Amino acid sequence: MSELHLRVCSSVVLGALALAATWFGDSFYFLLWLVAAALILWEWTTISRFKPLWLIAGIAYAGIFLAAMVLLRNSPFGRAAIFWLFGSIWATDTAAYFGGRLIGGAKLWPAVSPGKTWAGAITGTIAGIAAGLAVLAAEGVTLSPMHLAVGLLIVVAAQLGDLLESAIKRHFAVKDSSRIIPGHGGVMDRCDSLVAASAIALLFGAMRMVQAPAQGLLVW
Repeated sequence: MSELHLRVCSSVVLGALALAATWFGDSFYFLLWLVAAALILWEWTTISRFKPLWLIAGIAYAGIFLAAMVLLRNSPFGRAAIFWLFGSIWATDTAAYFGGRLIGGAKLWPAVSPGKTWAGAITGTIAGIAAGLAVLAAEGVTLSPMHLAVGLLIVVAAQLGDLLESAIKRHFAVKDSSRIIPGHGGVMDRCDSLVAASAIALLFGAMRMVQAPAQGLLVW
């Protein structure tokens, strides 16, 4: 099986699991992201060779991720918020991959991620915002121009999260965070965009409604 086929199969299985957990919520959802956060911390510490300062940063990275995913889901409009994150990020990643390959052009940040292009970043941003709006509409959220602005913020954060993880791996001269997921590498490789996007989503939503961050994120 080719690398692309492995990536597609892994993405379908993991995507279905994440969607099911989000739909049902409660213990199933919490357990899924607790395991994901624990694996991310294990991969981070392995990559960074258990250096003390990097270990502290890894605990913060994994802890913020778990907190963001749980606090967003456990507030009003939580399911819509998580589905919106998924739709935005998955569309961004897919469109950036194929857009970059088809269009080519100038590299986004060759020293960190040689395969990424400005064309891919732009097509990914447009697709991510559009997919996010479609998800919100399907979830019954009344759309507002602010959803465009917040969608742009989340999509940009997702791409920066991807670049951050690439920079960390390049710093420690590793290709993948681990080999747990066929075709993808590790959980960090798969969740890097979601870590950054969920953290920004939680921060933004909590700034408006600290006790209901998902509602603060989506209701305008």
